[in-house]
Amino acid sequence: MPRRALLRYALLFLGAVLIAGWLLAALSLVALRFIDPPTTAVHMERRMQAFFDGKPYHKRYDFVPITRISPEFQHAVVTAEDARFYQHHGFDWHEIQIAADEDMEGKRVRGASTITQQLVKNLFFGTSRSILRKGAEFTLVPVAELALGKQRILELYLNVVEWGPGIYGADAACAYYDHTSAHRIGRDQSARLAAILPAPLKRRPERMNRYSELIEERMRQMGW
Repeated sequence: MPRRALLRYALLFLGAVLIAGWLLAALSLVALRFIDPPTTAVHMERRMQAFFDGKPYHKRYDFVPITRISPEFQHAVVTAEDARFYQHHGFDWHEIQIAADEDMEGKRVRGASTITQQLVKNLFFGTSRSILRKGAEFTLVPVAELALGKQRILELYLNVVEWGPGIYGADAACAYYDHTSAHRIGRDQSARLAAILPAPLKRRPERMNRYSELIEERMRQMGW
């Protein structure tokens, strides 16, 4: 068989695999409206990393309904991670423009990913970065917004996001760092936990004095 024909078949096969993968992810998002995820791509990635590095791995992950997560905690995370979460439809174009301008000036200091984008990445793609992954994420974010709605998106995000080595979700984070539950966590503790989310494997809540104070000030400005 000529090389050109082989290349064409290979591209067709790759396209079919990508479409099938996207459809499976989209159907999974619909199912997640009713089912709590037992694991995510990030969870599996961290387990594999520990295995290949020969390090012990203990996973702390307890999914709790959003009604058992303190409003202070919810507000702190939204304030820190995606202040316009309730206004946008998956993409914060204002933040994207700011990030693009900072890139052009060579002084990128902030990200532009929304909570919805971060949830999709956590669920399906892990921490890797590629144009292909970004493209798939871009197409799945509207599906997540439509299929799940804001409250369920926030509930899922708060429960699956990484808060430290093997620590996933609000309840596990509160238990590990503050020896309390997500339902009982206080305002200052919530702000400190929200402050470590950009780099949960490097930051510690007790060192987040300045950033947690800024988060609390922004919460007050937002009426929380």
